[in-house]
Amino acid sequence: MIAYLSLLLRLAIWFLLTADFSLANITIGFCVALLLPPRFAPPPVLKEWLRTLWEIIVAIPIAYWEALEMIFRPHTREEIALEQVKPNRTPGLIFLDIFSITFTPKTIVLKYHQDGWYEVHRVRRTKRR
Repeated sequence: MIAYLSLLLRLAIWFLLTADFSLANITIGFCVALLLPPRFAPPPVLKEWLRTLWEIIVAIPIAYWEALEMIFRPHTREEIALEQVKPNRTPGLIFLDIFSITFTPKTIVLKYHQDGWYEVHRVRRTKRR
């Protein structure tokens, strides 16, 4: 089951890069996804994949809300923070974590440290006194 999720993730990345859904591109993308070497990492649990996909779905309305909030109430304070990666994350799940953090307008991942940290840039409102 996890191999299918990995294949689907590779195909999704292919379609995001090419933005072409012709039959030839689908065939090429499928071949590329199959030919890419597998990652030698512990297999992720299906529960973790579903939890991460749910976080991405929840991030969509949050992204709209944050965009409207930034339009009507200016955010002038910036900070860079380190966030720890959840334990036992495979490269595919780390990619989805970075995607869900970067998807919202107020945050972006600047760097992924191999020792298990994300460097996250945040924009916040200035507190009124």
